[in-house]
Amino acid sequence: MASTDDRQSTSTDVDAFVRGIARGFAGALLFSIPMLMTMEMWFLGFYMSRERLLLLLLLNLPLLLVLSHRIGFEHTVTWTQSARDAIVAYGMGILASAAILVLLGVITIDMPADQWIGMVAIQAVPASIGAMLGRSQLSMADDDEDDESEDEREEKPGTSYAIELFMMAVGALFLSLNLAPTEEMILVAYKMTPWHALALALVSILLMHGFVYALAFRGGHALQKGQSRWHAFIRFTLPGYIVALLVSLYALWTFERLDGMAAVESLLVVIVLAFPAAIGAAAARLIL
Repeated sequence: MASTDDRQSTSTDVDAFVRGIARGFAGALLFSIPMLMTMEMWFLGFYMSRERLLLLLLLNLPLLLVLSHRIGFEHTVTWTQSARDAIVAYGMGILASAAILVLLGVITIDMPADQWIGMVAIQAVPASIGAMLGRSQLSMADDDEDDESEDEREEKPGTSYAIELFMMAVGALFLSLNLAPTEEMILVAYKMTPWHALALALVSILLMHGFVYALAFRGGHALQKGQSRWHAFIRFTLPGYIVALLVSLYALWTFERLDGMAAVESLLVVIVLAFPAAIGAAAARLIL
């Protein structure tokens, strides 16, 4: 027969997981609302390439897995636990997206299955990321301290250089998914000259560096004693901007925004989208 301590421990674990699920749904809604209420995202579900959509859905799985290992619904230690959290987050993203689209009247009973499945599938990607982020951004510090034992704190995965770049990619992808489908990215690029593009790229890089190192935001990174100011700029800021450019290129390609464009025009659009993507990458280093 289970002891009182065992029952209390089980009850605490269940309560922690339920709180994590609730935060996940809140995060899915909070972080995906801009896309759920964007007309371009609705129409993409009708016509975008199913091969590119499938690739996006498949890439989202390892992304959620690594995120879960760091900031999942519970303080996971094994990759099996992280995989469970990743699947749960994906499921919550799907359910939250479908529910809101039905509520808004975007998905109707007479709509062909391939259309509403496409719409929900697109929206489920940012919603699932939001569900995972909800654990770290919507939780209370006291809850986290209560839920996390001393052993778990010791075993929590460290922040390696590869993980830093990965987190920047997550932040860049999250903002890119919101803006890549819109016509404004192409319109802004059309109005810009190469000098505008160069200036925008420089401003993006400076903002990235300032957000993390120069402005002393909470969660920012401080240079270690004796390190040159150029060390962080070369090691993190410039690679981070390259990550933002690559993520922007992928997002635009996924949503078919670059099809039929000349190389120079495509580059301008990528630089435009890399501006918010770079901010998202910097923010990820602050909050993740």
